[in-house]
Amino acid sequence: MMKLRDEMPELVGATEWINGEVRKEDLLGKPTLIHFWSVSCYLCKEAMPEVNELRDEYNDELNVVAVHMPRSEDDLDINVIRQMALAHDIIQPIFVDNDHKLTDTFENKYVPAYYVFDAEGKLRHFQAGGSGMAMLRKRINRVLGKE
Repeated sequence: MMKLRDEMPELVGATEWINGEVRKEDLLGKPTLIHFWSVSCYLCKEAMPEVNELRDEYNDELNVVAVHMPRSEDDLDINVIRQMALAHDIIQPIFVDNDHKLTDTFENKYVPAYYVFDAEGKLRHFQAGGSGMAMLRKRINRVLGKE
C-alpha cells in the first residue's frame, strides 16, 4: 500500500489512453488527483459527478487523471470504457489499465479510490469507497492551500 509522502509513480503501462496521454512530469508543479474507477463499479458512477465538479471547479489549480481498473473480463472492452466515459462526462485523461500495471504499482485494491498528490508529487491523501467526498474536497483544499 502506498504511504503518505510516497512519490507519485510514473504513469506507464497503459494499454491505451483516452482523452490524451499525460506523464508524471506533466503533472508536477500543481497538485494532482488520481482516481481509480471501473465500468462495472456502481459506486464509481455515483461519485463521478462530484469528481467532475472538483475537476471543473479547480480547473487551473488541480490536475485530474482517471485510471480505469478492470475488475473482470467484461471490464476490458475499450468501447464500453469509451461509452461509459462519455456517458459520465469523464473528459480528463484516462489511463486504461487492462494489464493492472499501474494498479499494481499503486498497490490499489479498490474502486473508487482517490489519491491526492501535492505539487511536488508526494502523496498527501488516500481514500477508497463511494462516500466521503466532503473529506476529499477538504484534503484537496488543504493541498491547494485554501484553508
